[in-house]
This record gives sequence, structure tokens and C-alpha cells, in this order.
Amino acid sequence: MKYYSLNNYLRDTFGEKVYKISIDAGFTCPNRDGTIDTRGCIFCSKGGSGDFAQDRNLTVTQQIEKGKELVSKKIKSGKYIAYFQAFTNTYAPVSILREKYYEAVNHKDIVALSIATRPDCLGEDVLALLDEINKIKPVFVELGLQTIHEESAKYIRRGYSLEVYDKAVKDLKKIGVNVVVHVILGLPGESKNDMLQTVDYVCKSGIDGIKLQLLHVIKGTDLEKDYLAGKFSVLEFDEYLDIIKSCVEIIPESIVIHRLTGDGAKKDLVAPLWSADKKRVLNAINRM
Repeated sequence: MKYYSLNNYLRDTFGEKVYKISIDAGFTCPNRDGTIDTRGCIFCSKGGSGDFAQDRNLTVTQQIEKGKELVSKKIKSGKYIAYFQAFTNTYAPVSILREKYYEAVNHKDIVALSIATRPDCLGEDVLALLDEINKIKPVFVELGLQTIHEESAKYIRRGYSLEVYDKAVKDLKKIGVNVVVHVILGLPGESKNDMLQTVDYVCKSGIDGIKLQLLHVIKGTDLEKDYLAGKFSVLEFDEYLDIIKSCVEIIPESIVIHRLTGDGAKKDLVAPLWSADKKRVLNAINRM
């Protein structure tokens, strides 16, 4: 199964292997602070999907250095992407965003920024800042869409409409940043065809990259309550492989596939337990 992987894209772009360092910059989310809701998205962990990020009590520079230590034996190039991962990383006054982003972008070993956020947290002032940073070093903006289907969006408490996503992609492409979109495969009530419709829509929306994320049920989430109550079942291993294969077949070769599965913290993973063996999953995908 051929596809344009993130690893290959980074080698093509930067000339060698580049590692991401996950950062927790201390932000929150409108889905948690009461602006939209206080519960977060139904699947989101207590760490705001930044469970592999560094300690938010450290400065951005300190987190970068800690991240470098963790992969120092694996990497020769010394090139890294600062990945603002936990919670919503454009959801703060621009003065604070500017301080955090510039601390990362000015680090000599950082070659790009990757900023995970929501499509409804991209005001004109934020876009202007991203435009400014992108002229210094490349900026990737990762949008958590998950699904195009309204019923599913309501269930997961996403909190914004598909039109908001469409506008965000257009606004980001106007300033030339690299747009990556998260899609969850296996949401309760969605058929394989529903998932493929989401992937097809996203690919036609003007994006540069896509992350295909297997739905994980994580301890302490409202999704866990529904799962334990028997309200839905998670994807089986072979079922997921079949869906991934069909997704890849409709993703244009020009779009970079950043992820084909996902990493749930093993200590917090409720289901599907087979997904904890990431090596097995990736090997099976690569054999297709």
C-alpha cells in the first residue's frame, strides 16, 4: 500500500529525519472553560490529547530540551518540530501566543512549528500571528475535525459546525500555512461509508495533510461510560485494517498522511486493547 508518509515528507522538505517534540504550553479549551462546554469532547483525555507532551510547568525551551533528551539516541540530524499539542493551542491572548511561539521558533534546533487547535479558535489576530511566524519557519496547523457528520459531531460535543471548518481551512491556506486535519475512525454509529465520506470531504477541502486516528476509549472520559454501558462497540483489528486500506485508496498522493493509527497511553486505554501493540498494527498496515 503506497502513500506519502510524514516521514518521507519531512525528509523531502528538510533533507533528513526530523522528530516532533510534544509541548504543553499551558492552554485550555473553549470546550472546557465554559465558553462552549465544561466537559470537553467526549473522547478527550484529562491531558487534552497531549498525554505524551512535556510538563506544562516547564518553559517552552525547557520542554524542548527535555524532548531532545528522550530521542537523542535515535536522531543524528538534531532537527526538531515543536509540536504544541495539549488542548487548544491558539486559544489565548495573542500576546501570550506570540511569547510561546517565538520561544520555540527562536530555538536553534527547531525547524518548524506544529500547532494543534480548533477551527473556531482562529481569529484575525491569531491568523496574522501565524502568518508572521510562517515567514520565519514553516508552520503546520492541525485542525481537530474528526467527522463531517452532524449527528456524530453533536455526540462527541465538538461544538462547531462544518462551515466553521471550511472557513478555517480557507483562511489558513490564504496565509500559506500547512493545514493538517484530524479524522477519527470508528466513532459510535458511523459506518465505513460514513468514515470514507469524511476522508473524501477533507481531502477535497484544500488540506495538505491528514491524520487518521483510531477511536480510543480512555479512562475517565464520558466515552468510557457509554462504552462500559454497552452503547457502542469499538473496531476490531481486521475491521480497522480494511477501513484504513479504503481510506488510503481515496487520499490523493499529494496529501501527506501523518498518521494511520494512534497512540493512547497504555495505562489509560480501555479499548480497543489490540491498539496498544502499535508495532503489530503498523506492520500489518505496511504489509497491505
